[in-house]
Amino acid sequence: MTSADSPQKPLREKLRGLRTAAFGADPAGERMERIRRSPNFADGVFQNPEGTRAARPSPKSTSGLMKTYFRKEERVLRAPAGTVPVHATTLADIHEPPPSGLRLTWMGHSTVLAEIDGRRVLFDPVWSDRCSPFDFAGPKRLHPVPVPLASLGEVDVVVISHDHYDHLDMPTIRALKATGALFAVPLGVGAHLEHWGVPPDRIRDLDWNESTEVAGISLTATPARHFCGRGLRNRQHTLWASWAVAGPEHRIYHSGDTGYFEGFQDIGAAHGPFDATMIQIGAYSPHWPDIHMTPEEGMRAHLDLQGGIPRGVMLPIHWGTFNLAPHPWDEPGEGTVTAAAAVGAAIALPCPGEPFEPTSDSVPSTPWWRGVAARGPGTEAPSTSAQLTSPVVVQKETAASA
Repeated sequence: MTSADSPQKPLREKLRGLRTAAFGADPAGERMERIRRSPNFADGVFQNPEGTRAARPSPKSTSGLMKTYFRKEERVLRAPAGTVPVHATTLADIHEPPPSGLRLTWMGHSTVLAEIDGRRVLFDPVWSDRCSPFDFAGPKRLHPVPVPLASLGEVDVVVISHDHYDHLDMPTIRALKATGALFAVPLGVGAHLEHWGVPPDRIRDLDWNESTEVAGISLTATPARHFCGRGLRNRQHTLWASWAVAGPEHRIYHSGDTGYFEGFQDIGAAHGPFDATMIQIGAYSPHWPDIHMTPEEGMRAHLDLQGGIPRGVMLPIHWGTFNLAPHPWDEPGEGTVTAAAAVGAAIALPCPGEPFEPTSDSVPSTPWWRGVAARGPGTEAPSTSAQLTSPVVVQKETAASA
């Protein structure tokens, strides 16, 4: 039998055929040379600050994870029991510039439109129904996107935290390339964007602690504790990052996906304090420690970024939209309320699509999820009469004036 007749060849060809354009492309050429020169690249892969344990469940723990994942009484808690409320007038509300100069609109999961000092920054935009390389499989959206992407209007810069499907969505990127926006991405991620037709001169690949300026706004890729990859082979050749964004009057921070690490203090010292932080508080599990934060860890990160003082406003992100972990759907929201009250921090609790100005007196504070969360046997929803007590009042002082 010749190699051409090998029974393995059809299988390889089938597997190759499954690698659609959505998988992206590996870095090559000068981009790969930059990666090799990076101080954060060693032994052929990007390295995490403080290291990490397994990014995925170990074979030993997979059995326990599967039992939890498919147990009926727990599975029902991982999705809302009713219709998730989505803000009905988002487009009308963001039609005029924010009087304060800063407005955030959480579109769900980690997607946030930030209007800062006259510019529009779109973080981790995902408009697809599934976060997956396929449109017929993978985690499905639990609520609709608040506004059509085509109606969103001009965007100055699109910021990507890393290349996982729930943060980097090919159909969304292809739609946004027609807007003329620039793209700020962690080192190596630009290869995916070029593969999807984004012109190289509109891509800014940044290593940790590198900055770029777009329309008078400074964007800095800051460290995070996570991992990368869009296929079965995870070669760690694209970086992951959090982002510090500064305008003439305001400063904001987007965590992307990250585990807790001491480096938040350094980021805050270099780029903060911030008027608002957007912090990942969902999709955590003891089966994959170090790469996602619990609400308590997210609040600790927020305080570190603010120099240990509960100033500015924290917006919890990376929850409520996709079912990505074994915890109950509403647990990240409830955990954030509890963590904020414990330290006297200000948090924003908008439903998807609800714009708010972090430095104003009208930051949304109602735990909107309580009316649609599934409850386990013998449990009751927390009382809304004590939704956010006085320690969680928004601080009037802005980061720029601190």
